[in-house]
Amino acid sequence: MTNRRAVFRERERMLICSDVHIGKAAHFRKHGIAVPTGVMVGDLERLEFLLEFFKAETLLVAGDLFHASANREIDYFEGWRKRHRGVKFILVKGNHDRLPMTLYERLEIEVHRVLERPPFTFLHDGVCGDVREFCISGHTHPGVLLKGKGRQKIKLPCYRLTEHGLVLPAFSLFTGLTTEAAAGVCYAFTETGIFKVGEKAR
Repeated sequence: MTNRRAVFRERERMLICSDVHIGKAAHFRKHGIAVPTGVMVGDLERLEFLLEFFKAETLLVAGDLFHASANREIDYFEGWRKRHRGVKFILVKGNHDRLPMTLYERLEIEVHRVLERPPFTFLHDGVCGDVREFCISGHTHPGVLLKGKGRQKIKLPCYRLTEHGLVLPAFSLFTGLTTEAAAGVCYAFTETGIFKVGEKAR
């Protein structure tokens, strides 16, 4: 696990993330909500840095690569993808990935509903106990709420680990956080590190 919202599996040279939500900012702007155009660009710059830092051969997105219908941000992503043709791209479709298959084919993105690569099963949303393998998923945008003295509070994104699977944080910075108590151990992170927060009752 990294403090950059992604996991790297060294054995397969695979970078794994979830909830990139390409097109979300443009979708909000289309509906009159002012969102800076640099949000998506910044997300892709972080993703590019991770691919180069780890020398990843495969990028696997566990759902919600895209957010809405085609818009200019998806056109920008297409140019980004062309610069990384050497990286195999796998998408496990999420609830927001509704674009036509012809687009995924054009972008050379391998698409699955559920992907089994023992010892893991990759899916976007579901009950990890329902699958035989340890599952890696996204969708819920897990976070933790830390409280200090003097009513200080801070929300941080996290990984949520249980005996059945790992829920990834949302990769895009333009997402909310779900901080409700849930089973598992949380690994929260900041710009400078990653740390275990605690274990909820199973």
